[in-house]
Amino acid sequence: KGLAAPVGSLLVGPRDFILRARKYRKMLGGGMRQAGVLAAPGLIALDSMRLRLAEDHRNARKLAEGLARLGAEVDMDTVQTNIIRFQVPMAAGDFLRRLAARGVLANATGPDSIRFVTHYEVSQEDVDQVLAACGEILA
Repeated sequence: KGLAAPVGSLLVGPRDFILRARKYRKMLGGGMRQAGVLAAPGLIALDSMRLRLAEDHRNARKLAEGLARLGAEVDMDTVQTNIIRFQVPMAAGDFLRRLAARGVLANATGPDSIRFVTHYEVSQEDVDQVLAACGEILA
């Protein structure tokens, strides 16, 4: 998904690996017709979106660091990709409603836990806006 590929996943590797994977897929009953329709944009994503992943990860790190400064509980060791999980000092549902009123959508992962995900459509400016909204709520 971080590559913005359709369906959200690609299996890549040397020819023998792909042949082995195809064999196991067939043994387990998996099948997909017209896979080329999905593979072509996936190949483009692999070629053109890899550099964007680093930017997504930087945005996630910036967001996590900002959330920690605002008082959210963030385990920075877990911020290794584009996913940020954190706890807030209130009910997650209340936090999410207040975020939504400010134009920010997110998911709860527990009673006081939230998950943000950065991706190719999230800019540094968007991260700043999210942090501003969170700052208003957590103040």
